[in-house]
Amino acid sequence: MFKQICFFSAGLTLALLVSACAIKQAPIAIDSDSVTPGTQVARQGEKLALTGTGLEVGQKLPDTSLVDAATMKAVNLNDYQGSILFLSIVPSIDTKVCEAQTHYLGEQGEKLPAAVNRITISRDTPFAQARFAREAKLTDIQYLSDYKEGAFGRSIGLLIDSSRLLARSVILVDRQGIVQYIQVVPDISHLPDMEKAFSKATALANFP
Repeated sequence: MFKQICFFSAGLTLALLVSACAIKQAPIAIDSDSVTPGTQVARQGEKLALTGTGLEVGQKLPDTSLVDAATMKAVNLNDYQGSILFLSIVPSIDTKVCEAQTHYLGEQGEKLPAAVNRITISRDTPFAQARFAREAKLTDIQYLSDYKEGAFGRSIGLLIDSSRLLARSVILVDRQGIVQYIQVVPDISHLPDMEKAFSKATALANFP
């Protein structure tokens, strides 16, 4: 009977057909808590140590080089003063949770003020980031890669010691280059609280 419903399309809209036939996936959990950079995160209960110097609110980002996926040029986030930086940091854009986080930043982030620069950072190669941007149609986000040595992740205490990937997190930097908000997701299989970060980014953009 279910098969008949799926293949009988006359008189049905595409939306109804999809809702009748598609398999629904469980929603991804959203974490509102945070751990301190340089300590540890978890992956479904497994503890993962973070290596490097822990970044704190009130500090500037360390001077490290990242590679822009669109231009293949080296960039330093401390050169972005005058703009609000919304840094969405993910382990790998080719995983389900990281993809969801990046889609959220790209699609829902359009409501952020123009002064907010939306940036995704991962240890994926710039070529993988550029491919993802094209395929996902999320080319209005800047993609920066820490693929060479993980120097950026290590400099802020977000490099996972075992996998050498970056811990899932969100960092907001104000116009003066000062870090104003950090969320390091305690379990990297969960999403950060993007709406809370959006609210704080909007407040920073509206602050004279």
